[in-house]
Amino acid sequence: MNHPTISSQPQQILKRTVLDNGITLIHHFNPTADIISARFFLKAGSRWEPKEKSGMAYLMATVLTKGTSRLTSAQIADLVESVGAHLGADAAADYFVLSLKTVSADFPSLLDLTGEIMRYPSFPEAEVDLERRLTVQSIRSGQEQPFNIAFKQLRGAMYQEHPYGVSVLGTEETVSGLTREDLEQFHRTYFRPDNLIISLAGRLSHEAALELVEPVFGDWEAPATPIPTSKLPLITSQPSSITTAQDTQQSIVMLGYWAAAVHDEDYLALKLINTYLGNGLSSRLFVELREKRGLAYDVSAIYPTRLDPAQFIVYMGTAPENTAIAQAGLRTEVERLCDIILSPEELQVAKNKLLGQYTLGKQTNSEIAQIFGWYELLGLGVDFDYKFPQAIAKVTPEAVQRAALRYFSQSPYISLVGPAAEIGIN
Repeated sequence: MNHPTISSQPQQILKRTVLDNGITLIHHFNPTADIISARFFLKAGSRWEPKEKSGMAYLMATVLTKGTSRLTSAQIADLVESVGAHLGADAAADYFVLSLKTVSADFPSLLDLTGEIMRYPSFPEAEVDLERRLTVQSIRSGQEQPFNIAFKQLRGAMYQEHPYGVSVLGTEETVSGLTREDLEQFHRTYFRPDNLIISLAGRLSHEAALELVEPVFGDWEAPATPIPTSKLPLITSQPSSITTAQDTQQSIVMLGYWAAAVHDEDYLALKLINTYLGNGLSSRLFVELREKRGLAYDVSAIYPTRLDPAQFIVYMGTAPENTAIAQAGLRTEVERLCDIILSPEELQVAKNKLLGQYTLGKQTNSEIAQIFGWYELLGLGVDFDYKFPQAIAKVTPEAVQRAALRYFSQSPYISLVGPAAEIGIN
């Protein structure tokens, strides 16, 4: 295939185009390095799996690059590694992504390869068997780690039948039952042009990006049937306490609260609360519970961005004899935000930290391609990149307290892992 000359004279830095077959192409011109990075996003993460097929997207990610109708796994690896490039796939709760990074001169040929992998994977039986076994081993290994146990039981208690209630790896039972035919069906269902977002970043113009993408993906026809919509179960669980006895040198204490999905009005306020409470050595949880009270080996907060309702989690690793005190301390620090409004100075520190880390997270072409493709998949749009700092700047202490009252006024879900006597198991 003849390829266009890659130009370094773009008309604009960021541009979004929808191809005739439904593919969304996002292109960000960045001349700082002779590297082109690409992300190929699909709405095909674990959120779209039936519960009995949990782990399907992850298994797909491990197998997708292991063969096509024309190439073996070894041949694909040789084509990529011989030019020092990177090609890999990953699955998350809300998306599936194929990642490519290479020098500009090799990008056209590797884009051809990526298109072949996405459109014509062969799913060799031996590779499926191998990756299935390796995934089961990873699941078993995770079951030995106290933090993973605490997180798993909290997630399951909160989400129950919702796909978010299971790790993206799936369970040992569901993964063991996955077949090559399951992967083929998943591919036929979700790997289609009207479900694909291609996000490119690097030293090429938008015109050159279109000229490269069109021959590889432009003739890919969308099926006549619409993309299946997820019929997700309602989340109706009530706060509970879940414990697992384990003879460890520390207890894991984890509290979970329901929190806003990405499109909810409280999303930004909760992102700032997460930064204030658990981001870094100057965060409220670290200073109050580790530095001042000496309770924590490790303490932090987690608030993932999700299409559906998210979890807001605070956790601590502590000496077993401090389990009850640690649980009370975590709850006090979260719920005090309902009663005590943050000062403008405290909120500004959180804003500066959040925005500083956001800016530092866009230094490479890979990071740029990732973030713009992710925004598009979430339905935020590429202009969210400049709207986000503006919106964060407008969040007031009152808005933060309203979000805290909405989500932290109810009793939390509690997950404990540690010695039986210290976590209340007789």
